[in-house]
Amino acid sequence: MAAFEYKALDTKGRQKKGVIEADSSRQVRQQLRDKGLTPLSVETTVEKESRTRSFSSQGKSLSVKDLALITRQIATLIQAGIPIEEALSAVSDQNDKPRIRSIMLAIRAKVLEGYTLADSMAEFPNAFPKLYRSTVAAGEHAGHMDLVLNRLADYTEARQQARQKIQLAAIYPVILSVVAISIVVFLLTYVVPDIIEVFINNGQELPALTQSLLVVSDFLSQWGLYILVALIIGFAVFQYFLKKDAFRYSVHKKILTTPFISKLSKGMNTARFASTLSILNSSGVPLVEAIRISGEVLSNDCLKSSIMDAAVMVSEGSSLTKSLENTGYFPPMMLHMVASGESSGELDQMLERTAKNQENDLEGLISAIVGLFEPLMLLVMGVVVLIIVLAIMLPILSMSNLVG
Repeated sequence: MAAFEYKALDTKGRQKKGVIEADSSRQVRQQLRDKGLTPLSVETTVEKESRTRSFSSQGKSLSVKDLALITRQIATLIQAGIPIEEALSAVSDQNDKPRIRSIMLAIRAKVLEGYTLADSMAEFPNAFPKLYRSTVAAGEHAGHMDLVLNRLADYTEARQQARQKIQLAAIYPVILSVVAISIVVFLLTYVVPDIIEVFINNGQELPALTQSLLVVSDFLSQWGLYILVALIIGFAVFQYFLKKDAFRYSVHKKILTTPFISKLSKGMNTARFASTLSILNSSGVPLVEAIRISGEVLSNDCLKSSIMDAAVMVSEGSSLTKSLENTGYFPPMMLHMVASGESSGELDQMLERTAKNQENDLEGLISAIVGLFEPLMLLVMGVVVLIIVLAIMLPILSMSNLVG
């Protein structure tokens, strides 16, 4: 049986969508007519996915949260002794989202045709990334699908939690910066000119600080909108060129040599590499293939290229420690722990430990940055406001002295 997505009209002329399992599209149309629906279109979910990918590079995808939940459900059912095709059907029935239901039923149809679970998931590469499929394939080969899927669920949930922590930590500084800049621009373009105009109309000579602030205010009033548009266009152009491999590689290489930013980038990517390599290695994926897949999940192209070179060195007989050390991007503590894991035969456990250490260090660094940013921003804002207040008060004090 295959999974079919349909569109149909009910007796009131309203369009309905859904997913039905059947042996053929003809059978689906008959089932719809039996329910009093008029079929408009019927196609298998695999056909629709292929057509979608031909027009778009996205295709169907799953959120990290949905992927972790599905993985946990399948692992639990398989651990209970339920066959994989029944587990996929149960997960489909359990889920209310049509997109997820169609994906699960399409995978089940491929499994019933004799394909492996990993090969069936390959029909939806944006929903199940290469890391996921390779781990599932290793679990199928080793006969430990329940353990591998539970590890995958843990890994996916941990990645989601780490991403949320970073996003939440970044929200406050971004909001504070936007509000602070908006307040200063508002004061300089609307408040300061009106106040200073009073002194100019009275023929009073303005202090140097007030005149300087007035120049800044006039500049923002005349050119502020153009500057904003130029920044938006510049950002759009930068994003466009960032899609080019050569330009993106040069930017990512610069990031790895920029003080302070490089520490964040290296910490985030090395932690992701270690945790990914740990789950692949413990699931039975060959080391060289595991290194390549782990390199593909990194966000920095320069570091990714170095990992691919390290994979080549390992395939030529070099140790993992030596190969990673040659990249120049991995911290000494991580290299020592990897070396210890290689010598003791417990590489996956050591990789898991070093991944946790890297993630803890990264969280500590982000917390320190956020903790320093707030008082620093308040200090800068205080200085700016003080300058604005002084620029307004100095003419008032000068006028009081003349009156006195």
